[in-house]
Amino acid sequence: MPILDPNTLEFFSRSPEQTRRIGIRLGSLLQPGDVITLIGDLGSGKTTFTQGIAQGWGSADPVTSPTFVIANIYNRPDGRNLHHLDAYRLNDALEAEDLDLIAMLDNGALVVEWAEKILKALPSQYLQIQMRYMDEEQRGMTFDPHGNRYKNMLSEFRKTILGG
Repeated sequence: MPILDPNTLEFFSRSPEQTRRIGIRLGSLLQPGDVITLIGDLGSGKTTFTQGIAQGWGSADPVTSPTFVIANIYNRPDGRNLHHLDAYRLNDALEAEDLDLIAMLDNGALVVEWAEKILKALPSQYLQIQMRYMDEEQRGMTFDPHGNRYKNMLSEFRKTILGG
């Protein structure tokens, strides 16, 4: 009996470079309005993964953790943006609503670290990625789509990393 839902994908990264490459593959599939939620403890690879997402999205901007500024924006040549939100310092979904998430999604995609703190402020459909520190070089990732757009995205993503 499978432990994971058939739409769920589990992946193990063996290095920060591999974590970034997986992010690049996912970032290349993003469209404006997409939401990626990252859940995991400190050191689980969320920012490293987001560096790859931004590169795959088409941004050459440097990616850093927005813990103290709450949100960073990474630009793409076509004017679309990848918004990188860190909810660690937010108290609840109400504080996130003040950030105008709808405007962020109108012109780009959104990646949210510590998303579990503000899920009520996010759209009901998103791709959740649970990230786990396993050892110094290895990270576990579980991809769980919420909504048809993300089931389809995960299906395409699965083909790009696993083939077939």
